[in-house]
Amino acid sequence: MKQLNIISLFQLCITFNLSSQSTYFPPTTGNNWETTDPASLGWCTDQIPNLYNYLETSNSKGFLVLKDSKIVIEKYFGTFTQDSSWYWASAGKSLTAFLIGQAQQQGLLNIEDRASKYLGEGWTSMTAEQEEKILIRHMLTMTTGIDDDVPDQFCDEPQCLQYKAEPGTRWAYHTGVYGLLIDVIEAVTGKNVNQFINQYTANPIGMKGIWASTGSGELYFTNVRSMARFGLLTLNNGVWDSNNLLNDPNYFYQMISTSQELNKSYGYLWWLNGKSSFKLPGLQIDFPGSIIPNAPDDMQMALGKNGQIICVIPSQNIVMVRMGLPPDGSGALVTPAYLREIWTELNKVICNTSSKNEEAQVASISLFPNPVVNALTIKIGQNDFQKGAIVEITNVAGQKVISKVLTDARSMINTSELITGVYFATVKDEKGIVFGETKFVKE
Repeated sequence: MKQLNIISLFQLCITFNLSSQSTYFPPTTGNNWETTDPASLGWCTDQIPNLYNYLETSNSKGFLVLKDSKIVIEKYFGTFTQDSSWYWASAGKSLTAFLIGQAQQQGLLNIEDRASKYLGEGWTSMTAEQEEKILIRHMLTMTTGIDDDVPDQFCDEPQCLQYKAEPGTRWAYHTGVYGLLIDVIEAVTGKNVNQFINQYTANPIGMKGIWASTGSGELYFTNVRSMARFGLLTLNNGVWDSNNLLNDPNYFYQMISTSQELNKSYGYLWWLNGKSSFKLPGLQIDFPGSIIPNAPDDMQMALGKNGQIICVIPSQNIVMVRMGLPPDGSGALVTPAYLREIWTELNKVICNTSSKNEEAQVASISLFPNPVVNALTIKIGQNDFQKGAIVEITNVAGQKVISKVLTDARSMINTSELITGVYFATVKDEKGIVFGETKFVKE
């Protein structure tokens, strides 16, 4: 394993050195940004209207795709425009991880330091002995051991931060704890977070935004293009046009790699695709497989409440961002089921590019009745049916609630015990490769 890590870091260092030599970067001032006609990439442009229709009906405000740093798709909905600002929600966590890396690079902190060194003693309601075991690294990886089952997930006051487990032994998504990393940044830099981010990240890449403390936690506000700029910075390993903004390959590699074994799909405040299992906020359940099985395995994700999304795909040199209102009205902290739906539509557009999970041809799948009450019939086209195929039913939080081996192209599924809501039916072959996905409503 050490050898693999050394090789990966060596490759990352090479990328750092070559990045500025081969990559286009948009100007940091003005609105000029080179574009690429999707047809010139061999993409299926006839599928773009369907993508736009899905985005609009799922309450999107803005959507943008970069390929080789250039804009291929850019679309705004309703009154939202290129200049409109919106919040990142928890997608801002990934930006915070980048800022912490910069602070460490400048020698202002070490992620192995105790959190109390910067937050002071008594920042939790724990005993001093319990509290002093929590490191900055635990805050970056959601493994502080602080109880996440509290009435107000955004509260960062000591009375809300209670002991649940030893640090490093339990993964639990906790926005209140995360918000204190902003306090750490301000304590070690002597600047407010907006001054720090503008000086070392935003201004150098042309990102226009503002950080604000709200009743829903620490939120960053930008327009869609600024969000894409941060995605492009991440795609290029922290380098922007020969300016290395995070000159610490080791930290950067750890940030976008599995940071602990409790949730293999989580780095330093970044979600990771293509891992063997994943956990979701509020649940102590290990779900098998990749979090977005129909997307490239190397995809890195900044995910925020109500569908604020940045996807970075190094293997395809693609960045995708989405801003908007809740896609389904649920207000979930992260929305993997929705992102899977976006990729279902986006894959139809990027029709000449395959990932490991896209090798199988998309099958013809129909569900009826839809909406359903007690029994759902799934029908797969006779030419598409594969022996040993499995259908998995997941809810909007990404929880698998039903799994069934299909013995025929037409099968019935008992849905009587499902609660009312939106569900997704994913069909996989016996190797686990997704070859069809659709959704239904349980009444």
